Amino acid sequence: MRKVVRAKLHGIRVTGADLDYHGSITLDPDHCEAAGILPMEFVEIWNKNSGARISTYVIYGERGSRCCILNGAAARTCQRGDQVIIANSVYIPESEIETIKPVVLTFHPDNSVDETLGYDVGRDEQNRLTFNIIKFS
Repeated sequence: MRKVVRAKLHGIRVTGADLDYHGSITLDPDHCEAAGILPMEFVEIWNKNSGARISTYVIYGERGSRCCILNGAAARTCQRGDQVIIANSVYIPESEIETIKPVVLTFHPDNSVDETLGYDVGRDEQNRLTFNIIKFS
């Protein structure tokens, strides 16, 4: 089994940090559904501003709010306005690498979706693996 990316929110900006909350990251359900991220699913978070890397689970916030709020201990890793990358992953047999089609959302500074992209793994004429980014919008 191989661990591969399943979905990614790339460059979403932190809208808040709540040290006194139980933990997790609060995200807009619209963003999560568009990418394929479930509530209570563990995600990796990489802060583009500080380089901090953490793992926590997702809770859904208010639909349409464009929120990205770090809670509990995670709140110490980011500041409001920081750009983060949030990715979930899945374990698949290596033979299925060409079947998985991760969705990647990129964001404007107000956390509205800029582009919807996809990752595509295929094979070339010599049967070697290839990787392409597909733009949907």
